[in-house]
Parts: sequence; C-alpha cells; structure tokens
Amino acid sequence: MAKITFVSSDGEHTQIETESGTTLMLAATKRGVKGIIAECGGGCSCATCHVYISEAWLEKVGKPDPMEEVILDQAPNRDSNSRLSCQIDVTEELDGLVVMVPESQY
Repeated sequence: MAKITFVSSDGEHTQIETESGTTLMLAATKRGVKGIIAECGGGCSCATCHVYISEAWLEKVGKPDPMEEVILDQAPNRDSNSRLSCQIDVTEELDGLVVMVPESQY
C-alpha cells in the first residue's frame, strides 16, 4: 500500500491510500480526486490526467517514455516535472508521494 497526496490548484490536499499494481490515475479517479479527468481511461492519448510530480519524488517516479512525451506536449502548462498519472505505476516505493494537479486539464 502507498499513501499518495494530491494537491489541487486551489491548495486542497487529498490523501489516498492505494494498492501497488494500479496506476496513479486509476487510484485518483476511484477516489474522486478533484482535477483528474482521465477522458481516455488510461490509454495515454489525452493528457487529461496530467500532474506535476514534487521535485523530491522525480527520481523515484522516473521519466516519461517517448509516447508519454508526445502526449504531454499537448498538455497546457507542461513543466519539467509533468507526468501523465496513467503512466505512473503505484508501488510501495511511492508511499508518501506528493503530486500537484494543474488548474486545468484543457
């Protein structure tokens, strides 16, 4: 199990606990995390599950693969710590992860 904290653009913190083996996007949508739309359902084709990874966690989360990079280029307000939550597999190593949700996914 891993505890993940989502921080919305208005500063609201939502902490969830989820099992290893799911994606960050699925965990967020199952628990109604504000701002994670996930229109494509995790197919890495829409960028509506865009999040910013806290700097302290970038190494553990890893870098996006080339396909994710292409989709991230469509995300408004992309930054160097941007990721698609559908492409992040939850592991026990991510226990304590903090991610920020952008103001808009469009």
